[in-house]
Amino acid sequence: MPHRPPTAPPVTASRRQLLAGGALGLAAYGVPLVAVQPHGFTHGVASGEPGPDRVLLWTRFAAPADTALRWEVADSADFARVVSGGTVAASPANDCCVKAWATGLRPGTWYFYRFIAPNGAMSDVGRTRTLPMGKVASFRLAVFSCSNLGFGFFNAYAHAAQAGDFDLAVHLGDYFYEYHRGEYPSARDVVSGRESPLDEAVSLAQYRARFAAYRSDPDLQRIHQILPMIAMWDDHETANDTWESGAENHQPGEGDWATRKRLSEQVYREWMPVSDDYYAAYEIGDLASLYRLESRHLARSQQLDLFGAAKSAAPDQLDTALNAFRDGVWQAPDRTLLGAAQESWLARALKTSARARKPWQILGQEVVMGALAMPDAVLEGLPAKAPEWLRDRLTVYARAAGDGLPFNMDAWDGYPAARDRLYRASLEANANLLVLSGDSHNAWAFDLDRKGARVGVEMAGHSVTSPGAEKELGWRKPAELARDIVARNPQLKWCDTAQRGYMAVELTPQAATGEWRFLATVRQRGTALAGTKRLTVLAGQRKFVSG
Repeated sequence: MPHRPPTAPPVTASRRQLLAGGALGLAAYGVPLVAVQPHGFTHGVASGEPGPDRVLLWTRFAAPADTALRWEVADSADFARVVSGGTVAASPANDCCVKAWATGLRPGTWYFYRFIAPNGAMSDVGRTRTLPMGKVASFRLAVFSCSNLGFGFFNAYAHAAQAGDFDLAVHLGDYFYEYHRGEYPSARDVVSGRESPLDEAVSLAQYRARFAAYRSDPDLQRIHQILPMIAMWDDHETANDTWESGAENHQPGEGDWATRKRLSEQVYREWMPVSDDYYAAYEIGDLASLYRLESRHLARSQQLDLFGAAKSAAPDQLDTALNAFRDGVWQAPDRTLLGAAQESWLARALKTSARARKPWQILGQEVVMGALAMPDAVLEGLPAKAPEWLRDRLTVYARAAGDGLPFNMDAWDGYPAARDRLYRASLEANANLLVLSGDSHNAWAFDLDRKGARVGVEMAGHSVTSPGAEKELGWRKPAELARDIVARNPQLKWCDTAQRGYMAVELTPQAATGEWRFLATVRQRGTALAGTKRLTVLAGQRKFVSG
């Protein structure tokens, strides 16, 4: 039988009061952070980077000077027996965030932890778990991505916390959004009381303010409090469409890109229970290997401009331009997402895991991997009042599909040679890939293949709050749009383009099952589901067998 979690620790009464109307609650919902001066444990607790004998613990203790905190780990919520502990300093130099490695723990075991200030004040009690060793009958992941404060409530986190049957949380990026207030979402679209800080996150102080606002949300605090999390950044933790040497949303007046990227990494590592490793492997006993990849800051080549290549051509030369793009720069072998060092590391790791006869090799990474071309039918019903730029882009993307080109150059579709190298490495390793992806705001299920050889499956998750195609292509009924997209793309077995939520992924030696959970709304706080979708892949089959 799988090891079920013990009862989750409660949120303290003082925490409830603070979140209901105190300084933290106000900070989360639009009051400038400089207007309040919280002191003490301000943002709950969190844990991450689990191994069989260790886990990384996090909290924040606001104080004007360095403050020594004691931390304790116990095997029961009453802390009758402390099994690990130590001291760590909360310093204004690190925005008063602290992290501590708890080591010497037992594999596959639930623990409770807390931090204690010199005056006796205690943090919330957190619950965490080490990774198992040896035989594992079942392991469950709660998988999230794309949580924009302004678009609504983090009901996905709340539902997963209430479900109470997960072993690990995985966040695939876009944990927050960097835009200035009123840009994304617009003032018209923002949910009342969910405003982000006023200024775009560019400087050290602004990235810290963004984390402070998001981490004041009670549902985000709760999921961190009760589950260890493996987390990775995508682009919005720095700037939209980040690549190694720039970003679409980094403007000339916003300073040096290398500095902005470095500062965003510093703050991410201050506020998140993550190590300093850009990529890492996590072994789930004899059941699975999970690889956390980095595809933005280290080596990503700049995104290609498909629309620009087409727009520069004369109308009667459009196909000629698209074919030249397809056969030239799009397939250039030196274009990369991961970089040579990470590609080699992953290839070796896949071989090691497959040789150990682990049923699953899981890639936790940011962007959609499966091939997606735009269906012609997307233009059906386009309103006459639609902006010309939208009509032009959709026309080019649909035409490009006829020439064998995808439309999203920021996903793996924009880096086909790099994707082919990954697929080849997986086949050579005899691995069974289970790819977990975020970024797109929509839900996708792909059977991945290389020249007809099955590579594995992809479970791409929908967003916590960020809107998807239901907003961008709102003139199409979601069910009809999904039907057309699936019909146009052979690898795609199912999609949902209109709902928010998260994925529940269950691993067993025999099968991996993904359940896409759709929240009834994100415009009000609540955990009611509108529905679910389940798909299963059998071990060794490398394709979905139900749905």
